[in-house]
Amino acid sequence: MLENIRWQDFIDIAIIAFVFYRILLLLVDTRAMQLVKGLLVLGLLAAGARVIQLEALSWMLGRLLGVIIIAIPIVFQPELRRMLEELGRGNILRRKQAEERAAQLSDEITRALLYLQSQHIGAILVFQRTTGLKDIWRSAVQIHGAITHELLVSIFWPGNPLHDGATIIDKSTVLAAACYLPLTENSDLSRWIGTRHRAALGITEVSDAMALVVSEERGEVALAINGHLSRQLKENQIRRLLLHYFSATATSRSVLDNLQKDLRMLWSSEPEEENDKKS
Repeated sequence: MLENIRWQDFIDIAIIAFVFYRILLLLVDTRAMQLVKGLLVLGLLAAGARVIQLEALSWMLGRLLGVIIIAIPIVFQPELRRMLEELGRGNILRRKQAEERAAQLSDEITRALLYLQSQHIGAILVFQRTTGLKDIWRSAVQIHGAITHELLVSIFWPGNPLHDGATIIDKSTVLAAACYLPLTENSDLSRWIGTRHRAALGITEVSDAMALVVSEERGEVALAINGHLSRQLKENQIRRLLLHYFSATATSRSVLDNLQKDLRMLWSSEPEEENDKKS
């Protein structure tokens, strides 16, 4: 049987796998992605039922899959139209475009943080990851605006009604401002660690989010992630963290290794005590 395999077959399989991969990327964060997951579960159940010869269950799941596949073009017409439009623009083959957008968003946020730092304006940015934070931001002031340097600075500018609280960001928009976060329950923290930093730690203890904090008194940027606080971040470290967050290729092993190296370097130094509870 192996002698019937041609070298063209490997190219054929690779192209099909690549096309399916790019299609799945287009479905990320859409309703259709949940359908794909459901179909995979049903497919695995049907295969398992066939293997162990559960005839009735196998028959029922086969018919159910057939009905769902027929209903897909009707129920998910908007998503399919968007996917075809993206295909027509050639975006399925444009990895560079995603990398450029990640760099642009990283630059916008880094510039905002550095400006707030230079002006000693306190701020806290929370970056939503796989754990949804809707329970927190739906009761705050919802923005759903583009991520720009000007918007972030204006939110935290003294006197702005939105500056007192956290701003939550996902991978494409500023979701909400004036969000109140749960405080950390870590009793081992120095009593000089202020409320803003305790809130940043608290949200990272109950979710996989990460938070960047600008200290009003010390004029420094700190990172809270996985319930751990790292202070005195430099500009290149901030950019690297944000690129990891926004980049569509952040799952590559080299990027993860570099990020973990940076975090180990940050965590290896013990933070100095802050001089003011408001930081």
